[in-house]
Amino acid sequence: MKTNPLIVALDTGDKEVLQALVEHLAPVVGAFKVGAYPFLLFGWDLVDYVHSRGSRVFLDLKLHDIPTTVANAIEVVARRRVFMVNLHTLGGREMMERASQVARELSPRPLLLGVTVLTSMETEDLEEVGIQGPVERRVLDLARLAQQSGLDGVVASPQEAKAIKEALGKEFVIVTPGVRPPGSPLHDQKRVATPREAVVAGAHYIVVGRPICQAPNPAAVAREILEELR
Repeated sequence: MKTNPLIVALDTGDKEVLQALVEHLAPVVGAFKVGAYPFLLFGWDLVDYVHSRGSRVFLDLKLHDIPTTVANAIEVVARRRVFMVNLHTLGGREMMERASQVARELSPRPLLLGVTVLTSMETEDLEEVGIQGPVERRVLDLARLAQQSGLDGVVASPQEAKAIKEALGKEFVIVTPGVRPPGSPLHDQKRVATPREAVVAGAHYIVVGRPICQAPNPAAVAREILEELR
């Protein structure tokens, strides 16, 4: 792959550990994912630290609010030079269209990704909140709505990546969490795949967290994953 597809999830609350991970991994990986937990602890300082080490940030805040609020948030994110940011597709067409319109008017603009169905959820979980039908069908429906609303791509599990690519085209960006090297524990993820499986299925970027961050040598594990993808 021409673009480095590996995004490392920074999901710890230990500032020194976070900084050490960024320091050692920045020359190796394509970007870092900053989720709600570390962002609420350290805010834009963490984003700025990643940028100071020459790397990029996928801001994983899963924005979901009324259209004006989300559009204003996207403007703030764009001005902080964030590479990617995501928002829930269940926020609806108007919310996504407003976010896309704001992003197009700013430079540099972040990639806007729609969150379809969380990788911790299965069909039974969706039914509990009143959403009927198989996960795969709902993910594809939400991905199609995201594309129609002007988003650049979606966050979806490796299991749905192939169907999304076939239905919406190879230029529609697919970011897959729930990626685990062979033999790694699943933790709270349910719909998972190996890095190679995810990329073959159609993922442009893969998100890996604990298998890299909790390894004795995180950079070595990251290099092994990238070598597997060549």
